[in-house]
Amino acid sequence: MPSRDATTHWTGGISKGSGHVTLDSSNAGQFDVSFPTRSGDPNGQTSPEELIAAAHSSCLAMNLSGVLEKEGLDPTSIDVSAEVTLGPAEGGGFELSGIAITLRAQVAGVDADKFAELARTAERTCPVSKALTGTTITLDAALD
Repeated sequence: MPSRDATTHWTGGISKGSGHVTLDSSNAGQFDVSFPTRSGDPNGQTSPEELIAAAHSSCLAMNLSGVLEKEGLDPTSIDVSAEVTLGPAEGGGFELSGIAITLRAQVAGVDADKFAELARTAERTCPVSKALTGTTITLDAALD
């Protein structure tokens, strides 16, 4: 499997400095970041937490589609949102204090209980979920 890479160029200190993130592998975008917008109003800038949320929601949607396919199910649609929260860490600094995932899907031929089981399997086996072990992840999964 291929690897992917991104780079960040940062200038200045934490409170007044800023950075520029480039998605190098895909050349899909360049994004400004700063700590004031990370910890307050985004003001049109992204943050590591938003990028993690994007990675987590897209990975889980892909993974769920694979889990469903293995069960012979063909989803009409899967919508996943991930809310990543930054909070103070014990002993100083910051940490990801939680990730709240909301997952909704349209899947014919499966009942709500079986779908919830398959969604939990997809979340547990999602590569990004695995990478975030140690962060509390909650999952609210339901059929539309």
